[in-house]
Formats: sequence, structure tokens, C-alpha cells
Amino acid sequence: MATTTSLPATPRVGRVRLALAAALLGFSPIAAESLVGYDDTTGNVLALLAGLLVFVPLYGAPALLLRETARRFGLGWGGVLAIAAALGVVQAGIIDQSMFSTDYRGIDYWQDLVGPTWIPALGIAASSTLTFVFGHMVMSFAAPIALVEGIGARSADRPWLRPFGLVVTVLLYLAGAWMVLDWHYETETDHASVGQLVGAGAVALALIAGAFLFGRRKVDRVERRIPPLWSLVAVSAAVVFAFGMYETWAWVALSLALLCASGFGIAYFARSTAWGRRQVTALAVGALLSQAVTGFLAVPLGDVDPVAKYGHNTAAVLLVVILGWWALRRAR
Repeated sequence: MATTTSLPATPRVGRVRLALAAALLGFSPIAAESLVGYDDTTGNVLALLAGLLVFVPLYGAPALLLRETARRFGLGWGGVLAIAAALGVVQAGIIDQSMFSTDYRGIDYWQDLVGPTWIPALGIAASSTLTFVFGHMVMSFAAPIALVEGIGARSADRPWLRPFGLVVTVLLYLAGAWMVLDWHYETETDHASVGQLVGAGAVALALIAGAFLFGRRKVDRVERRIPPLWSLVAVSAAVVFAFGMYETWAWVALSLALLCASGFGIAYFARSTAWGRRQVTALAVGALLSQAVTGFLAVPLGDVDPVAKYGHNTAAVLLVVILGWWALRRAR
């Protein structure tokens, strides 16, 4: 299949695409780290802004690279999700190595998270591994891409970066990954083994290979009714809210069942001639809204003032509502 190439763009179109790229660079780390408000920076505007210096390279750069790769090579959303999952494995398994940790950042309740579903032979917990990979796949990468593409619908099918911009973004990602990896080895005592690092890398490569092997297949569209937008938002929010809620084997099984059922349902309706960018955007809005609402139930690490916490949570919900409304209007 031929790759997608950029057509000559006017200066205004070039500025719009650059603005969209910058928006994805900024919103991806917000969706990944700030919507829930789980850290001790919750409600501290200056600390949150300072955190972007690390999180933009760590989340925004790979999200933008994933989006550019998908548009240049004609990958569908199945391929995007596969690569997003691969990036999640790399993030949790290789860069910050939280996937293999039994005492991450000295968090008091870490053992409660990993203990019930710990698999000694692999050195991972099934519940936290699923949560990490699914969380990064949806919140760090896929949902921000869909939302920003909805806002910039007229440019959503075209690459946004030129070769120089791609090189800069790659270097930005490598710098952010190295910074976090170096911080991990300096401050943590529980590190992934060589076998675990190799295994995580192999899984990530397999997911990327699958994305390119199967992610470009076109399916025949059919006349089929699809759910209204509000129901897509609601179902997406409910699935994301329920996924990984409890750290038990029963909930791991339920989470996998929810994930499979959601995937089959979306694939079924996505074959409809009525399915388009607005429906994809609605699923992203639901997922992000669920993440923001969950923040009201989260207990931040450290000593966070309740007023600051709930102010943060309210601002997160309002941000998603405003951006989601804008994206759904633009995605028409």
C-alpha cells in the first residue's frame, strides 16, 4: 500500500498543522498524568507546569510520532491502538519499570496493588500490568490523538510534521525517556532484570509488527445503524471507569471481558457507512471524561489541600467537557 505524503501547504495551513502538533504534545501528558490528580502536584499550578518539562517529551512526543506514523503509512485505528499498547509496554516495562517493581517510589499501598495478582515466574502483577498498558494505550496516546484530530478535522488525514519536525520529536522522546530511566536507576532499588527488559521489548516489537501487518487492512462498509453519540460517550466512560477498578483475579477477568466486548462492538459498528470521525471522537471524550471524574475519588500522594484537590478535579472535568464539545462540533 502506498504511503501518505504531504501535499504542498500554504503558510496558513502549515501554521494550523504545527498548532495541532503542539496541542497534541501538550494534551497527551495532561491526559496521562494530570486528569486524575493522583500525585502530590495536584492543584499546584506551578508544579504541574514544571512537570510538563518531563511529561511532554515522555508522552507528547511519542503520541505525536505515533500519529504521524499512522497517517503516513495508512494505519487504521486498530494499528494505532496496537502501537499505543506497545508504547505503554515500553513506558511501564523499560523506561520507568513500574511494571516489574514491588516497591515503586515508596508508595504505601503499592503492595496492595500488585500483591493479589502477582505472577512470580514473570515478576509482574496481572492487574497492574493490564492497568498500565491499557491506561497508556488509551489515555496517554489514543484518546488525545482522537480528540486533537477531531478539533483539527480538516487536517486530520494529513501529516502535520515535516522531516525536521520528526527528527526533533524523536530526539525529544529519547531525551525524555533517558531522563526518566536515569532517574529510576538513581532513586529506585527495584529494577527490571535483563530477561524482563528483553521480554518487554519483544512484546512491544510484536505489537508494532502486528500493527503494520494487519492495521492497514480495509474492510467493506455496510449499511448499518450505529448508536447515537451520547451513548458512545457514556459507554466509553463506563468501560474506562470500570477497567482495573480492583486488584483481584476476578476483576482482571472482568476487565479483559470488558475490553474484548468493547473491541468487538466498536469493530462491528465501525464497518457502518455512518461511522466516522465524530464517533471516534465521542469514544475519546468518554474515556477522558471518565478519567477526569475518577479524580474525585482518587487520594493524591503526599499532603494535598482538599480545596486544591477538588479545584483541580473540577478544572479537569471542565477542560475535557470544553475540548470534547469543541472536537465533536469540529469533527462534523
